[in-house]
Amino acid sequence: MQGNLFEEPLSLPTDPPAAVAVSRADAAPATRRGAARVRPAPAGEDWRVLAQRLPAPLRFGVSTWSYPGWDKLVWDGEYAPGVLSRHGLEAYHRHPLLRTVCVDRSFWRPLTAGQYAAHAAQVDDDFRFVVKCPASVTDAQVRGDEGKALRPNPDFLDPLLAVERFVQPALAGLGARLGVLVFQLSPLLLGWLGRPTALLDGLGRMLAAVRQALPAHAPVIVAVEVRDPECLGQALVDTLGAHGATFCLGLHGRMPPIEEQLPMLRALWPGPLVCRWTLNRIFGPHGYADAQKKHGPFDAIVSEDLHTRAVLARTIRGIAGAGQPAYVIVSNDAEGCAPLSIQKLALAVDAGPQDESRA
Repeated sequence: MQGNLFEEPLSLPTDPPAAVAVSRADAAPATRRGAARVRPAPAGEDWRVLAQRLPAPLRFGVSTWSYPGWDKLVWDGEYAPGVLSRHGLEAYHRHPLLRTVCVDRSFWRPLTAGQYAAHAAQVDDDFRFVVKCPASVTDAQVRGDEGKALRPNPDFLDPLLAVERFVQPALAGLGARLGVLVFQLSPLLLGWLGRPTALLDGLGRMLAAVRQALPAHAPVIVAVEVRDPECLGQALVDTLGAHGATFCLGLHGRMPPIEEQLPMLRALWPGPLVCRWTLNRIFGPHGYADAQKKHGPFDAIVSEDLHTRAVLARTIRGIAGAGQPAYVIVSNDAEGCAPLSIQKLALAVDAGPQDESRA
C-alpha cells in the first residue's frame, strides 16, 4: 500500500459522522458577559452539507484570525482587528469548515495557561487548537525586532524550557481542545546544518521530554516543521519516529514543493497529517511582506496555486480517508484569502481526482 499512498483516492463515507452532523452553532458556548459580540457570517451555513461529506478526521483551519477582510465569509460585519483577535473565535468556530485554528502568536512569545484558556472558552468541545512552540526554544539564534540574527541562542531545543514554557501552559489552558503541538525550527546557520547528528540528538532529547510531559493516552499530535531542505531525510524520520512525532508539511518558499516533502510522510506511515500552507512559492523564501502587500485586504484569491491545492487535496484524501487525523492550516499568504482557499480545498477533497483541478 505504501507505494500508492496519497496517490489513489480512498472511498469517503456517504453518511455524515454524528460528531460533524450536529451543528456546532447549537453547541457553541455562550459569550462571556461584557465581551464584544462578533457575529458569524450567515453564508458560512452554505458549507455545512459539504462539511458533512468530508472525512471525519479532517480539520481545516487558518493561521491567525484577526482579519476584517473576512466580512461575509467568516464574520457578519466589519470588526477591528483587535476585536477579532480577542473575541472572534466564537464566530469563527461556527463555520462548518473551520474545525481548528493555529495560534501563531505563541511562536513570538510564550502564552500563559490563562491566555490559552481564554481561547478555549470561545469554542465548543469538538474544536481543536494547533499551537506553536516559542521561538525562544526552536530558533538557534536570538533575533532582533526585524528578524536579524544577533547571537547564538543558549536555550535552543532546551527540553525543560519546551515543557515549562509551552507544553504545560497549553495543556493546562486548552485541555482536551489541544490538538497539535508544532515545533517549527527556524532557518539554521551552516554551523548547525553542518552538524546534523548534534542537531537531531538535541531535537530527540527535547521530543522525549515533550512526550513524557503529555498524558499517556492524550490524542495530542507532536509535529516538527523545518525551514531548511537539508534537514529532510531518513535521519529526521528516524528521530521523529523514535519519539512518536510526525513531520509537518511546511508549504513555504524556503522549502521544496509539496510532492518533494511527501516522502517524509510515507516513511512515517501510518500516521497523521499536519500541514501548514503559509506562503505561496512565487514570493520566494522571504516574501511575506510582498504577499501581504499583494493580497490585502485578504478577501479574494489573488495568487491561485492550482498545483499545490491538487496535490494537497490528494494527500488529504489518502490520509484522512484512511482514518488518520489530518490538520490543514492555511494562511492568507498562500493564495490571498485563507477561508476561500479552504473552501476550494474542501471542494477538491470532496470532488475526487477527476475534478480537483476545477475546484
